[in-house]
Amino acid sequence: MPTPPVSSPGSDHDGAARGPARVSVAERAARVRFRRALSLMAMTLVAPGSAQLAAGNRKVGRIAIGIWLALLVTGLITAVALLIHPTSAVSLATKPSLLLLLRLGLMVGAVGWAYLFVDAWRIGQPLTLGLGHRRAVVGVNGLLCFTVAGVMLFGAHVVAVQRDFILATFSDGAASDASHGRYNVLLLGGDSGDDRWGLRPDSMTVASIDAETGKTVLIGLPRNMANFPFKKGSVMHEQFPDGFDCDGCYLNGVSTWAGDNTELFPDSDNPGVDATIMAIEGITGLDISYWAMVNLRGFKDLVDAVGGVKLNVRSPIPVGGLGSDVTGYIEPGNRKLNGHETLWYARAREGSDDYSRMARQKCVMNAMLGQVSPQVAVRNFEKIAKASSAMISTDLPASEIDTFASLALKAKSQKMATLSLVPPLVNTAHPEIKKIRAKVRQAIDRSEGDAPKKKPTETAKADVPAKNADAPTTVTGGSVGSLKQGYAANQAEDLASAC
Repeated sequence: MPTPPVSSPGSDHDGAARGPARVSVAERAARVRFRRALSLMAMTLVAPGSAQLAAGNRKVGRIAIGIWLALLVTGLITAVALLIHPTSAVSLATKPSLLLLLRLGLMVGAVGWAYLFVDAWRIGQPLTLGLGHRRAVVGVNGLLCFTVAGVMLFGAHVVAVQRDFILATFSDGAASDASHGRYNVLLLGGDSGDDRWGLRPDSMTVASIDAETGKTVLIGLPRNMANFPFKKGSVMHEQFPDGFDCDGCYLNGVSTWAGDNTELFPDSDNPGVDATIMAIEGITGLDISYWAMVNLRGFKDLVDAVGGVKLNVRSPIPVGGLGSDVTGYIEPGNRKLNGHETLWYARAREGSDDYSRMARQKCVMNAMLGQVSPQVAVRNFEKIAKASSAMISTDLPASEIDTFASLALKAKSQKMATLSLVPPLVNTAHPEIKKIRAKVRQAIDRSEGDAPKKKPTETAKADVPAKNADAPTTVTGGSVGSLKQGYAANQAEDLASAC
């Protein structure tokens, strides 16, 4: 009797492939479909629209690829332009209309890119995949979709913060030309709480900035100066032709007086500031280009936003005082101070005097200019913008932001000079205006390198300390110097070395 045929290994009696072989083929096909689905999503990530161009709606793909290539070319051209002219970045970042367009573009781009990811998932035919592969594809697609869209929407939020900051802080007025090649910006320190501006400026400083080099001279004016003239032809000069000589009238009271007599300033939005400018111009002989009011209490938020500021604390600085209890001290040393500590370093008067405080305020200004790098500003952009919009009020038009940002970058690498119109240089009760204006001119000329050089004998005499004068190493109220000798940071050609 013949023996029945023996089936070959791996075959059924009818010669058909057994189950394991059929599963292997199906698995290979499933893997191919899975890799295809992932490839379509990767293509969408690298070149939005390429998945549709390869396997979907070609019209949608062509439109998306066209937009993507246009954006790449625009970005490349912009990057090259910024490498050639780095300061142009500030100009681009301070145009409200451009920021609005960019914000809308980011929002539309986020929605459009997310749609392309979802469509790439559809093209990948997820229902033909096994359960495990299907879940993986859904997870990867969701991660890419939400990550890309989330990044773009966050970018739109940052742009909105920047635009709101520009619109809320800066004016839409006309730009002022430089006066004799310099911008003179009046910096007023108000001290009246976090959300309201002080009518009596706590500090007044003119930043005289070279319009080409950015080199800056800080000219400080004491709040207790009296018997000073106003700019001729001004409203305040008409009211006080012989100077601000009323009983108890000081420089920081000009703003209050103007606030009580607003009918004299019918076209002014800030009578107090305008009147103060008339006084500053009358005292210094400078033409004020712009002003900025800084809320000193809100200033601490800005310092915290940039991560603190490094200062040389030369002696214990009281926290408190000024009519309240001293609650502690800022200890001496080269320290990084937070916003609260920096505020008290700049405003403490307990055991000190106004002129020592003015010197410390100059040191804070110098430290902030030198230590806040573009990298720090980018990392903390949103915090800085929010703190600045709550802290600053100014008449600087938005169209001039890029000009002053460029000058600030130039100033970072140069020495900053100071001239404070305080004792012993100036008798604040009866100031000699001709002498003050001459000193202001000399300080600016030295900054520009135009001052005549002193003869050796004059230099030697100037370097000899007066009899019984305090030693140069004296520290009073946290500042190098004394009331009698003068404070180094108030009269310095290199402010950093005096701090």
